Amino acid sequence: MKRRFAGVKRKTEFSPNHVGNDLQIILRTSEALRRLGHAVDLYNEGDDIPGSLSYDLIFSMAQGPDGNRLLQRVARRGVSIINPPESVMNCYRTTMVVRLPAKGIPFPRSAVVETNPAVGSGPFASESGKVWVKRGDVHAVHKEDVTLTYSDWERRTILDEYYRRGIRYAITQEHLEGDTVKFYAIRETDFFSWYYLNGVNHTPFELGALLQLADASADALGLTIYGGDAIIGSDGSISIIDINDWPSFAPVREAASRCIAALLIRKVEEHAHHYA
Repeated sequence: MKRRFAGVKRKTEFSPNHVGNDLQIILRTSEALRRLGHAVDLYNEGDDIPGSLSYDLIFSMAQGPDGNRLLQRVARRGVSIINPPESVMNCYRTTMVVRLPAKGIPFPRSAVVETNPAVGSGPFASESGKVWVKRGDVHAVHKEDVTLTYSDWERRTILDEYYRRGIRYAITQEHLEGDTVKFYAIRETDFFSWYYLNGVNHTPFELGALLQLADASADALGLTIYGGDAIIGSDGSISIIDINDWPSFAPVREAASRCIAALLIRKVEEHAHHYA
């Protein structure tokens, strides 16, 4: 049976240095759905979706709060959305840094701080002196939105800049030494891809443990299509440091788009069977 899908493209300001890659994964997913005989309409993040109830499912890369609040209203009408807007906003760092440790997921020690200089963020203890300062909402718009700092003065400078830009909350986060591993995953499928991002030691680790931690992180945030970053310690230990809602899947785009399309169709069929 021919199904109707709506796709929501990510606003370019939420794709710093990845505008083309983010656009390509949603275009390739749309093409895969069409090749399988289904109809797809694409919309921009923040646009109204006319006749939303006529779609069997909406797949969304929207990341900003305005676009996701609009999609929340669409979801309340009974339309299924992947990733759900609530799960995307769970990826905002002020929420993520609370949810993941609460589920027992190894995660860097973090604190949510106000950027208002009148409030004061206080010092952040670190044995190495290295502390990450990251904006508290969307992942990044400018290069300063994720900054490794080496002093309280430098941290305060970054927070002041956030405040001037209207970013009310940020997080400060301890720096973990080790190899950085980037991964891409699609829940309820066998799709999982990873690679060393910038590690020089390529310390061995247990892949099954990374799979479990990635899946548990996605479950804690409510994500279906996701990616993330982990640090592999010198002893092979694994810490999740970031989870991203629907990343670009750039190194594995073709395989990922086909897998995502198949999953979206299956979710529609399961929903139809349940209510038949």
